[in-house]
Amino acid sequence: MTTTIVRAACPHDCPDTCALLVTVKDGVATEVRGDPAHPPTAGVLCTKVSRYAERTYHPDRLLHPMRRVGKKGEGKFERISWDEAIATIAQRLGQIALRDPQAILPYSYAGTMGQVQGESMAGRFFHRLGASQLERTICASAGGAGYRYTIGARVGADLEQVDHAKLILIWGGNPIASNLHFWTRVQTAKRNGARLIAIDPYRSLTAEKCHQHIALLPGTDAALALGMMHVLISEDLLDHDYIARHTLGFEQLRERVAEWTPARTAEVCGISAEEVLNLAREYGRVALAGEGVFIRANYGLQRVRGGGMAARNVACLPALVGAWRHPAGGVQMSVSDSFPKDAAALSRPDLAAGHGKPARVINMSTIGDALLHPASADFGPKVEALIVYNSNPVAVAPESAKVAQGFAREDLFTVVLEHFQTDTADYADILLPATTQLEHIDVHASYGHVYIMANNAAIAPMGEAKPNTEIFRRLAAAMGFTEDCFQDSDDQLAAVAFKRDDPRSAGYDWEQLKQKGWQRLAVPVAPFAEGGFATPSGKCEFYSEQMKAAGLDPLPAYIPPYESVASNPQLAARYPLAMISPPARNFLNSSFVNVQSLRDTEGEPHLDMHPQDAAARGISQGDMVRIFNDRGSLQARVRVTDKARVGLVVGLSIWWKKFAADGKNANEVTSQRLTDMGHAPTFYDVLVQVEKLPAQGLLAG
Repeated sequence: MTTTIVRAACPHDCPDTCALLVTVKDGVATEVRGDPAHPPTAGVLCTKVSRYAERTYHPDRLLHPMRRVGKKGEGKFERISWDEAIATIAQRLGQIALRDPQAILPYSYAGTMGQVQGESMAGRFFHRLGASQLERTICASAGGAGYRYTIGARVGADLEQVDHAKLILIWGGNPIASNLHFWTRVQTAKRNGARLIAIDPYRSLTAEKCHQHIALLPGTDAALALGMMHVLISEDLLDHDYIARHTLGFEQLRERVAEWTPARTAEVCGISAEEVLNLAREYGRVALAGEGVFIRANYGLQRVRGGGMAARNVACLPALVGAWRHPAGGVQMSVSDSFPKDAAALSRPDLAAGHGKPARVINMSTIGDALLHPASADFGPKVEALIVYNSNPVAVAPESAKVAQGFAREDLFTVVLEHFQTDTADYADILLPATTQLEHIDVHASYGHVYIMANNAAIAPMGEAKPNTEIFRRLAAAMGFTEDCFQDSDDQLAAVAFKRDDPRSAGYDWEQLKQKGWQRLAVPVAPFAEGGFATPSGKCEFYSEQMKAAGLDPLPAYIPPYESVASNPQLAARYPLAMISPPARNFLNSSFVNVQSLRDTEGEPHLDMHPQDAAARGISQGDMVRIFNDRGSLQARVRVTDKARVGLVVGLSIWWKKFAADGKNANEVTSQRLTDMGHAPTFYDVLVQVEKLPAQGLLAG
């Protein structure tokens, strides 16, 4: 028996990007464990990834190319060869491209976060084809926009310094479920005397373990940050030296936040004025004492109409109190821009130059409307072909009924690259088996730590599965694309993923990285201790000329939700409950839902509802209910709990529709309306009504 240990990296959409050690015995992966030598993750894996071998060897893995034989959505297929699959796809895409290649659209996101299996060879293929380009907005673009306007880049406080913080604000996230290694360090800080405050409409697993939980109304995070700034300025809890040397627009900010008194802030946020005052005072006093105040701002706060502004307002706070001076201070939403990725070398946008005009751009968050849109002068050609990889839009995209309606079009040619027969795969015309992380090469950045990560292939591909890169190489050859770049191997792609001439990734060498497993970027532990922000002014910009030029308010502001009792009382008269759908602990977006052991732990779709709201509707613990608005409805079993504040219901997600009793999930009621900046979805900007279902109505839909 031959046993080897292979270095790998977790590919999933999580800030932790764990280092993995895969035990392989006679070609079979028998164990996936964390690497204890990796500084940020220290050998600990979440429940999901610790069972990654179970996912790779799952009995439902797609192992052969298949062609649809039933109606779209039925999920009925017959096996075909790779040659037939590639020839069929190339013929259909070629016919469409002769009319207009922009009638072809890729759809992908973070099913893998890898630089190679993500948008490298796929990007080359679609640029060369002249296809429409996808604006990838579904997760982080609103917060990223607000963050960049304020501090210049998605760069932030260092995860490895959190242990030394004395005050930690966990704002709009549940790291026990979605950022485990941050939470581990938070526990160390707590043992060292740190105080933990969770800011979240829902009392999550994380909020339950913090010293304080501030349960503000959904979509009001920007207002709370304004109220904090009011208190900091009015009570002179400020680092005047840092403000003078490293910020722009303080006097305009002072004038703007003067109106955001604790009383007004409390009214907007649905909390007490004392909570606003005490939060701001504690934040300012700990920072001015020279101790670390760390804000972990997560994506929950940005999934509302004013989500970009909310992220901007929160990003202003550390500069007011000089928190950036301390290695354990500042804010982290993402550190993605710390990595000098070479996107142009990977995806080769220059290949599109021969088409003579810029490619049309379609927002992935409005895919439902896009697939139902006729050809027009403004929109361009009707979408005739869709190639889906690294995503499951029928489950994850908003306003799900429209998404499914679009995918069900008989005149839409749909190709899906997948590991499993997801909700989206059921609509494919051609379904192609893709490799998992244990079966291919990749290289990874992270958005929670600053280590480049190598992934070596641990085992041979299962069945006839192929890496995304190989699938797009074959399609390129079948389409007659003769450029040398379509011959690049995965190792060659990984070798150019990061810029060798950038000091942050100096010495990047793919062959060496494969052996070691990771490389820390050459970046400071306190990125803005002496200013040096990546904004046009080089300062933290409380006032942004870029925002003004883009038609946005150049100062921090509050943008109310599209749908709330306060902002839309007419709608709230019919649908009085706010709804959010944060991640379930045992799922990651829609990944892992089909792993039986993890789904068994989650049980079934639930809706958490406050006792007061439940009693008003005659709903008791365990009742099946219908959650609905004008966009659609779904069913779930109620858990009556004060984890959800009054006026809020919470449906932990994202379930595959096929595993729900009524074939639906939370995105039946979400909207395709977009955020204030970043063109992102508003998943948590939703009003619904909830009613008890009679026993005979449980499967009525």
